[in-house]
Amino acid sequence: MTDRRLWSYKEIAAHIQVQPDTVRSYRKHGLLPEPDLVESGKPYWFADTVRAWVARRPGQRGRR
Repeated sequence: MTDRRLWSYKEIAAHIQVQPDTVRSYRKHGLLPEPDLVESGKPYWFADTVRAWVARRPGQRGRR
């Protein structure tokens, strides 16, 4: 089953337990995957994209 809900910086931040500005910084520094959708200049990622990225992040294995 795939999760195609779109997440903004706010939802990603809540998922990884950081502030939204931290997620913005990750994107600025190329640490976040490219957005799945950009609407009105705002980036969005599918929940599955974010979960896959979290699983690949160094030091984050097994952490939720």
